[in-house]
Order: sequence, then C-alpha cells, then structure tokens
Amino acid sequence: MSFVIAVAVVAVLVIVFLAVTFTRRDRERATDQGTRKAARSQAEGEQAASGREVERSMALARRGGELTPASPAPVALREPLDDDAFGVTRRQFLNRSLGGMFAFALSGFGAACIAFLWPTLKGGFGSKIVVGPAADALAEMSETKEPVYNPEGRFYLNPYPKESVAKAKSIDSYAALIPGFEAGLVAIYQKCVHLGCRVPWCASSQWFECPCHGSQYNRVGEKKGGPAPRGCDHFAISIEGGDVVVDTATTITGPPIGTDTTGQQIEGPHCA
Repeated sequence: MSFVIAVAVVAVLVIVFLAVTFTRRDRERATDQGTRKAARSQAEGEQAASGREVERSMALARRGGELTPASPAPVALREPLDDDAFGVTRRQFLNRSLGGMFAFALSGFGAACIAFLWPTLKGGFGSKIVVGPAADALAEMSETKEPVYNPEGRFYLNPYPKESVAKAKSIDSYAALIPGFEAGLVAIYQKCVHLGCRVPWCASSQWFECPCHGSQYNRVGEKKGGPAPRGCDHFAISIEGGDVVVDTATTITGPPIGTDTTGQQIEGPHCA
C-alpha cells in the first residue's frame, strides 16, 4: 500500500514540475520577445526623428534662417506585450507535446500499478465468495464422494470430520480454520505448495494427487507423500445466513509435514 502511495505522489510531483517549468520558460521567452520589439520600435522612432530634424535644419539654412537646436527625441515608453508575444512557437509546441506525453505515460504507469496492487473488493479470487447453503454442499459431497470445486475462488470444498476438530485445535496453522472445521467443512487452495501446479482430486484414492511431481495430500489437504514441503494451503470459512462463505483474500499456510488430524488413509489406487 505504501508503494502505491509513493508512486502516486511521485507522478503528481513530476507533472507539477513539468507544468511549472514549461510555463515559466514560455513567459520568459514572451517577455524577451516583447522587450526586443519595444527596443526596435524605440530605435526606429529615434532614427525617424533624427532624419526629420536634419531636413528641417537644411531647409532653414537655405532660406537664411536661424538654426534652432533640435530638441531631444522623447523617450519611447515600453509598449505592453501584445498577443503575438504570448503566442505558441514551434519549439514551445513540441516541448509541451513531449511533456504532455511523458506525463500521460507516467500517469498510466501509476494507474496500472494501483490496479495491479489494489485488492479485489468484490467478486472473484481475492474476495469473499459465497458458495451456497452449507447443508446442500455437505449433501452433495456425501453423495458423490468428491469435493465441490469452485473455479472462481480456485479452491476445493471438502467435508471435515467434526470428531477431529479437537485434535486440529492443537495445530497452530489451523487456528483460523477452526470455525469452518466446526461447521464440517474445509476449503483447500488448488495450488500445489511444491511448484504451484494445480492439484486434482483422485476419485480412486480419495486423495489430492499432483500430476507434476507426485505430491499427495489427504482429503483435508494434509501432506501424505511426495516432495511438497508442507500440507496444502487453506482459506478460512464462515457460515453467514446458512451460506458457506470462503475468504480467498488471505491464504493460510498449510500444516507442517507429519500433521494428520483425520487419520484418513489411501482408499484405492493412485491416479498419479
């Protein structure tokens, strides 16, 4: 979260810095142009005044009149900058375009970072998923002898024997799962803790068996064999209004090797 805030702050500071820099540069250029224009106007006025005075003196000399000293030309006042002085030159246009594209790209990068790091607020993996009535899920699993797979939440829902809850309470990694165990349910993350393959259910052995490297887990996700360093990871379960709600926002690390709260053994041939 702190990284997201830092990215957003840096993006805003860069945009403000670019805007201030380009604005100040444009004003300085406009002021220089106005000053040069005023200087040219003053010089032209002085040259015109000097020429008229010379002609007047020569005319008086031819008529024999007295020469009158030429009065100094009045100091020309600086003219206010016109709209042309503040116009956008080609260089200014290119600079602003490049600055705008850079700011747009930086803003897009910041938005992408926020979208990637911001947690999913509702729906899909990373949120609380309502599976349905607990009684229906337990009845379905009892009839099919298979877990209920939820592709949206990437987990398997399997029954947990209530007579094993007392033993599970002695396992530290099961602390957040006890409410689900007491309801007779366990939610098992589909990913193998060895190298991340999806672990399918083996109907013959009644275990989860990874086809990639042969890791094996019992019905509740406790390791039974293979190279996996621990049991399957889990998600916490709560019962709200009779419905099973699985919180996939937090992955709970699986139990250590040797954990066996249910005592379930292999019930048929292995699939992998």
